[in-house]
Amino acid sequence: MERPTLDMTLARESLPALLEGLKITVELTFIVLAISLVLGIFVALGRLSKSRVLSTVTGFYVDFMRATPLLLQLIYIYFVLPTFGIRPDPFVAGVVGLSLNYTAYLSEVYRSGIQAIHRGQLDAAAALGMRPSLTMRRIVLPQAIRIVIPPLGNYFVALFKDTSLVSALTLQELLFSGQIIISRTYDYFTIYTMVLFLYFLVSYPSLIFVRHLEKLTKAGYRRRLSPESLLLPIEPT
Repeated sequence: MERPTLDMTLARESLPALLEGLKITVELTFIVLAISLVLGIFVALGRLSKSRVLSTVTGFYVDFMRATPLLLQLIYIYFVLPTFGIRPDPFVAGVVGLSLNYTAYLSEVYRSGIQAIHRGQLDAAAALGMRPSLTMRRIVLPQAIRIVIPPLGNYFVALFKDTSLVSALTLQELLFSGQIIISRTYDYFTIYTMVLFLYFLVSYPSLIFVRHLEKLTKAGYRRRLSPESLLLPIEPT
């Protein structure tokens, strides 16, 4: 059996098309992440709400999105909704499907971060005369951010990879661009190697950045909650 080799000529010729697909992948990632980060907060607050109706509705939404495959959700939005007169284009369908799915997961990250803050700390801050806004800024947020940043960073990397699923919607992102080239050249080794490299080229620096951000957050958390910082003058209520 002939050993596969990397066709450098094909690699150079295919690079512009793959980079165009990578551009769509990156755009999709950041749009979905921005939407999910915002909506996830509201869903998390809904789950923590004292309103039984609101907490039940948001809880069912989160459970439903987590219990069904992301690929099936994307296919349903793009191929089934047209039977009801809703015909989104592939990019919009990808944004909607990924946003709905990742909002559910990120809401759980937010919820766990909020619930991790012990109620006793809030009571102690109130006893010291701290206003709620000051308590949130100096007690709750430093701890909550430290808790949620690592999983949020991991979900960002996961989202970048999950955008490959929108190829099922005929959206010509990075993976689908590679599949189109392969359908013409039949050189699986060269093209899939390039696709793999491009995914790694974006994902790995993101992982490094998340780790660095996690270290900075931990260092800032220790400084802000040190005994010396708590002796600073407290703003009057």
